[in-house]
Amino acid sequence: MGLLRCLAALLGLLAVAYAADGTECSKMTNTTCEDCLKNVSCLWCNTDRKCLDYPVKNILPPSSLCKLKDARWGICWVNFEAVIIAVSVVGGVLILSVIICCCCCCRKKKNRNSSLETEKSIREKEERRVRQEERRVQMKSRHDEIRKKYGLFKEDNPYSKFES
Repeated sequence: MGLLRCLAALLGLLAVAYAADGTECSKMTNTTCEDCLKNVSCLWCNTDRKCLDYPVKNILPPSSLCKLKDARWGICWVNFEAVIIAVSVVGGVLILSVIICCCCCCRKKKNRNSSLETEKSIREKEERRVRQEERRVQMKSRHDEIRKKYGLFKEDNPYSKFES
């Protein structure tokens, strides 16, 4: 119950602080951009020299409030268009680098697996060859026993001259 009260008090303080920030932005109109942007929730419009509350419901400030090329947020010397372009480029580079890293890792793993598979297939092929050779020797000995039993042993040279 005590934790719930603390949480409710904290939310109340945040709501009051947010409301206070909103009134501070409108008070900073006709001052400098630096003074306005000291508060993170404020947006500076260069055309009107107004300090406005940042429209948190929209990701980007609407053009009816202030044009993007004249809007400043966070830093006075960079307009909002440049911030959007810079964030897009950085985000694109990050996404591209993650994709490239994933592809490289997958390729390395595939090469590692293929080398393991080739080693495994070579080993299995050798084992099959050895087993086949063992079976061949067993079958030859069995056939030789049967020939011996029935007197059909092969002679060394079946073709010989007739002596007359």
